[in-house]
Amino acid sequence: MATQRKVIITCAVTGAIHTPSMSPHLPVSPEEIADAAIGAAEAGAAIVHLHARDPGDGRPDQSPEAFSRFLPVIKQRSNCVVNLTTGGAPTMTIEERVRPAATFQPEVASLNLGSMNFGLFGMLDRFKDLKHQWERDYLGNKDIIFRNTFGQIEHILTTCAPNGTRFEFECYDTAHLYNLKYFFDRGLVKAPLFIQTVFGLQGGIGAHPDDVMHMKRTADRLFGDQYRWSVLGAGRNQMTIAAMAAAMGGNVRVGLEDSLWDGPGRLAQTNAAQVRRVRSIIEGLGLAVATPDEAREMLDLKGGDKVAF
Repeated sequence: MATQRKVIITCAVTGAIHTPSMSPHLPVSPEEIADAAIGAAEAGAAIVHLHARDPGDGRPDQSPEAFSRFLPVIKQRSNCVVNLTTGGAPTMTIEERVRPAATFQPEVASLNLGSMNFGLFGMLDRFKDLKHQWERDYLGNKDIIFRNTFGQIEHILTTCAPNGTRFEFECYDTAHLYNLKYFFDRGLVKAPLFIQTVFGLQGGIGAHPDDVMHMKRTADRLFGDQYRWSVLGAGRNQMTIAAMAAAMGGNVRVGLEDSLWDGPGRLAQTNAAQVRRVRSIIEGLGLAVATPDEAREMLDLKGGDKVAF
């Protein structure tokens, strides 16, 4: 009997897009972020993708101090792979964004592969009762450009790669795959590439099945067998796109960063609930979920004992 293919589940537990007024279940404090990450890992996530927040009002906080309050707790209580954001929030400078990954030298850091319009303003129609003025200002801004220039991408690569940190390459559109090919051809990134194609964010590619197929075909053409594929579907697209990708040989990402929901009109009470739901989809397809150590082998990671936290 052929061995089952293993699917890596990543869980992005809080992010920088959703704001605290949208859901009482969004992790904000260091304790909530640590508990959410550990709960997700126990439910089957091999990788946890982490942002930090100000525990007072929930705004994104990219200071190393904010991360230092939960990273050691997660490492002590779980064997999961820790993936730190270098995206931060679209309003931050590149120096702010790279600092946590440069400081803590994780096994994986996220890396956005292109500049894009970034529209969160549609959320204002759905969430009227925002407690903090910063939420209204942030979500209502129609002039956000998420800057990821070639120079900025190279800066993150040359800052983090010498520490043995590998990257989850975030591709929100077809051009971002070609940008990654540019860096790959010049030897600045090395196989196996961990490519995450992102669907359904305003300003990026849509969430139609044709969009998913197009990104997969393009990545196949550009990188052949030199990459591992993962997907992220925003909002209500989360589980549909995860199911498609798993059936097509991909890996999946879930978590409250990407969607607040656990079914139509029902807020997810924990990140672990979304992990359990996507795990049931994966196992229903006759596939198996990768352990953290299996994910380390699949992605050629340096190991959890070689981080700086």
